[in-house]
Amino acid sequence: MIGIDSRMRYRIHCDGASRGNPGEAAAGVVIFDAYGTIAGRIALRLGVMTNNQAEYHAVLAGMRLAEQLRPSAIEFRLDSELAARQLSGDWKIKNRGLRDLATRVRAAAPDGVPVSYIHVGRSENALADRLANWALDRTSPDNSTGF
Repeated sequence: MIGIDSRMRYRIHCDGASRGNPGEAAAGVVIFDAYGTIAGRIALRLGVMTNNQAEYHAVLAGMRLAEQLRPSAIEFRLDSELAARQLSGDWKIKNRGLRDLATRVRAAAPDGVPVSYIHVGRSENALADRLANWALDRTSPDNSTGF
């Protein structure tokens, strides 16, 4: 009998947002399965940090969500060229804080699962962007409704 691998390839759109840079930050993540169906999503408030740090935290959140899905491969799509190129190894990571975050991202990757990072235009990342901004809008200190 031939075994069937029930694992699937996932495409993960991530976006970080920071109002003030550094300022209040959030992350948005949307996971699509191989059929284009949304398999998961999350919006996170991150506290005060730079936009680049928020981008990395979005990838880290996406990696942790994807691990639960037992993926066969993961493709991250980021509208941050800096994060995509640094995580791909194309560009050096000079900032110590981002180097530490990149180490955390790599450590969170599921064992034996190929991971790629692709830079996309903002329009291709609109859902993740909306989630990040939603988290910022819903949890601002002057917003009495909160979550």
